[in-house]
Amino acid sequence: MIEKSAISHWAGSCGGLLDLNHTGFINLNLASALQIAKFVATSRHTETNFAIRALAPGENGLQAGKIRIGTRGSPLALAQARQVAARLAAAHGLPAEQCELVIIKTTGDRVTDRPLIEAGGKGLFTKELEEALFSGAIDLAVHSMKDMPAQIPAGLGIAAILPREDPRDAFVSVKYASFEKLPSGAVIGTSSPRRQAQALRLRPDLRVVPFRGNVETRLRKLAEGVADATFLACAGLNRLGLAQHVTNVMSTEAMLPAVAQGAIGIEIRLNDAAAARLLAPLNDAPTAQCVAAERAYLAQLEGSCRTPIAGHAELHGGKLRLRGQILATDGTRAYEGERTGNPEVAVALGEQVAAEVLERAGPDFFAAV
Repeated sequence: MIEKSAISHWAGSCGGLLDLNHTGFINLNLASALQIAKFVATSRHTETNFAIRALAPGENGLQAGKIRIGTRGSPLALAQARQVAARLAAAHGLPAEQCELVIIKTTGDRVTDRPLIEAGGKGLFTKELEEALFSGAIDLAVHSMKDMPAQIPAGLGIAAILPREDPRDAFVSVKYASFEKLPSGAVIGTSSPRRQAQALRLRPDLRVVPFRGNVETRLRKLAEGVADATFLACAGLNRLGLAQHVTNVMSTEAMLPAVAQGAIGIEIRLNDAAAARLLAPLNDAPTAQCVAAERAYLAQLEGSCRTPIAGHAELHGGKLRLRGQILATDGTRAYEGERTGNPEVAVALGEQVAAEVLERAGPDFFAAV
């Protein structure tokens, strides 16, 4: 067992199992665990006929010869799960039918009549998938890392993170050419506290209305005139082949992304060494280093779906630069922090940025948000 004292080095190396909850690691051959993937897949995959089925009530146990990939049933979630299946098949020379997508409906998918913060926050999109992992009904679960709570349940961990898509936010409107050209009083549709706060900080003259639903639903609402504009993750639009809907892209200086936005993570049971070895070639070390820093920052803040928190890390010239930001929901206050250092100490950098932001915001900031 690798001790917790090795976490920062391990998270920086990112060749084997990442435990972003700081709960320790499964036993794993060190050479295999630190192997950096030579397999580099393209960001686009042709449609492959992977088996898809719904999870039967009470289903349990490993199915011999099948890799059961748990996923939500939204078009974006399925696109991400298919990408994982395609990369697994390519990395190990597997037939496509050996990867089976198991669709699991989460509480977050069912709650559509109110903001997520009123129903339980980020964990609503992961709880049922993690329960299926614990029960043995699936072998791995595919997540948008930005939907993962700061704390992962004991016994589970992130085994691989795919190469990151564009982490930025897209401004989308059928009426206006840019965010700057919105008229005073224009309506922004978003249910993201971060996007709301950042938009109002830049343009306090705008109005924000709730905007729930998957990507396609929000695009439809926009076309119906429910709002004048919205913000969507570039990554999701790209993965769905909907990039033509991007009016323009917000710079990370104007709108710092959500923690881990654009990254796909694969979660497994910590005692499943076979799954960890299977997924090792899929892990993208640079992305995993950045996500490790961002999630360490988030964990220190103890942020939730209710709090406007942004954080983004980038690698340049062998150095990792992490920026963090917390905001009041109405955008009237914002506090930022930044650190640059070696990627091997990604977790420490995240913790330092969190400490800097908290010091600037003061001890009562989160209580007041």
